[in-house]
Amino acid sequence: MRRRDLLLGATAAMAGSGRSFAQGAWKPDHPVTIIVPWAAGGSTDQCVRVVASELQAALGQSCVVVNQPGASGSIGTRNVLAGPHDGYTWASGAAADLGCYKVLGLLDTSLDDWNLYLAIANVSVICANPSSPYKDFAAFFAAMTKPGGTEVPVATAGISSAGQLMMEMLRAATKGAYRHVPYDGGNPAVIAAVAGETPIVSCLLVEAGDMIKAKRLVPLAALADKPVPLAGYGAIPPITQWVPGMAAPLNYFGIWLPKDAPAEVHATMQQAWQDRIASSKALRDYAERRAALFTPLAGQPAHDEAMKLVRQAAWLYYDGGKAKVSPDTVGISRA
Repeated sequence: MRRRDLLLGATAAMAGSGRSFAQGAWKPDHPVTIIVPWAAGGSTDQCVRVVASELQAALGQSCVVVNQPGASGSIGTRNVLAGPHDGYTWASGAAADLGCYKVLGLLDTSLDDWNLYLAIANVSVICANPSSPYKDFAAFFAAMTKPGGTEVPVATAGISSAGQLMMEMLRAATKGAYRHVPYDGGNPAVIAAVAGETPIVSCLLVEAGDMIKAKRLVPLAALADKPVPLAGYGAIPPITQWVPGMAAPLNYFGIWLPKDAPAEVHATMQQAWQDRIASSKALRDYAERRAALFTPLAGQPAHDEAMKLVRQAAWLYYDGGKAKVSPDTVGISRA
């Protein structure tokens, strides 16, 4: 993709900042918990379990993944905020979700409250049940934009999820309409579309990939400006084929810890991200299998990259009437 050079530069910046920041040494003396605020099997769950395995080797201590789904990821994140900020309990997910919780009225927090440790960037897709009338994106597009037509039900992982965000981008770009059907996570949304509960699912490619390869879902379009290859299937057409200019910043996934956790914890994690995660073959292979990008970032480069999609998403929600407060009142400008 066109942003690979930018990501390489940001990764180099992370490595440089890591050498100067990592002064202390944190040695956890009991297991570390990573809260996945979505259902098992979804994109966050998949990614975090690979990250946890790599961190165990770096920290010399077990990293336990616990699923706490609900309220579009805000319940599990709230539990981390409410608990001790001692470095032993982490949150996770998509940074764009974390950055929009306050705008959507789900949770009083923002990216500035956390230190981000990002691992991969995911691609969003729109898929159809094979028995639905939507055999390609053109058919779905026609139904979505037909004046006076029935709104097509679209399953997503919930409010503020990558799937809903893609649909909001499409709605804003085309002035079309759809009926949002939220689920508690990407995997339940995918299963709903496979079972025929909804004809369409908008989700992350990592969540739908297996069902696409098994021919249980038909990929209609990917949120990209060029075809997206999926190993074992082929190329998924970019949405710009039908909606020119509709593109988005990268959707980063990883783990995060409140900034007021002990400095030595952040120093050790920064070093672990530089030494272990940035060279992780397991994460690189996972990204390649799932048609994602391997994007190890931490510190200020992670925050700055994540804010690009946060800014776009927050204003999309506001302009679409889905926000509780204006983004500029919580420090998110349009520019």
